[in-house]
Amino acid sequence: MSDNKETSEYAVAVENLEKRFGDFQAVNKVSFQVKRGEIFGFLGPNGAGKSTTIRMLCGILAPTAGKANVIGFDVFREAEQIKSHIGYMSQKFSLYEDLTVEENIDFYSGIYRIPKEDKKARKDWVIKMSGLEEHRNSLTAILPGGWRQRLALGCALLHKPPVIFLDEPTSGVDPISRRNFWDLIYQLAAEGVTVFVTTHYMDEAEYCDRLAMIYRGELVAIGTPDELKIRYMNADILNLECPDPFKMLQVVTGISVIKEAALFGRGLHLTVEDSEAAMPMIATALQSQKADYTRLEKIRPSLEDVFVAIIEARDSQSGLQAVNL
Repeated sequence: MSDNKETSEYAVAVENLEKRFGDFQAVNKVSFQVKRGEIFGFLGPNGAGKSTTIRMLCGILAPTAGKANVIGFDVFREAEQIKSHIGYMSQKFSLYEDLTVEENIDFYSGIYRIPKEDKKARKDWVIKMSGLEEHRNSLTAILPGGWRQRLALGCALLHKPPVIFLDEPTSGVDPISRRNFWDLIYQLAAEGVTVFVTTHYMDEAEYCDRLAMIYRGELVAIGTPDELKIRYMNADILNLECPDPFKMLQVVTGISVIKEAALFGRGLHLTVEDSEAAMPMIATALQSQKADYTRLEKIRPSLEDVFVAIIEARDSQSGLQAVNL
């Protein structure tokens, strides 16, 4: 892995990275690279190792073994340099709720040692980016969740870092605020900032340039959203719309051509080997049981379908029971 801090193609390079807590292997020989200016999504269920990995890359947690560098700085030897050259937004809201918007920005300007002559311009930029022009003197505690997240993002960007790590940044935020937050992420990437984001929202994962999935501490898939759908989905997905999905889930369980069935929106997603052969058999079975439905059609797999399939395949190999994303 290159140590060139200016010309390397990769903002993040990881090779066989490990973290153990006693006998527990939290991260097991993970390897991947993140290009400069890329939006890189890091996905997985709770407890999969996402936050542990991101904390190692941010210089917060010392790895047990392996190699990794962030913008050329080694995570083992140069953790403090990494901290001063990146932005980091943790899962937990990290601003001071008893301070105003401006006071929080001033505080983080001091933490990041923003030059005195630059402080006002950087503060104005954060307030404008966050859409908080009319609330600069408001206590942070009274701001809606989406605005607080935007303010936290702005504070993490005060020192103009080339890489920003976002750990579950939109958890608990309403859908409109999430969409607005992702508009900011796109803007940052367009300006050359590398964005490394962990999430368990599958719709958010679609916004990323590339994705890596970690499960039980191991990297199990990596690629663009479209590549993952093609490479890891070796079955067909049917969408079954019906007035009572919960009742229908019990009905379809006994239909032999259906490999898996899962609640999805106002209906079910059914995994089958061959959609052309399976659809008439499923329709006949539903009619015989007088099961009411409005539509049965083949659809393109969603990322959620793909990741459920990957996890179930992984668990079937190891004899473990699958978990829901």
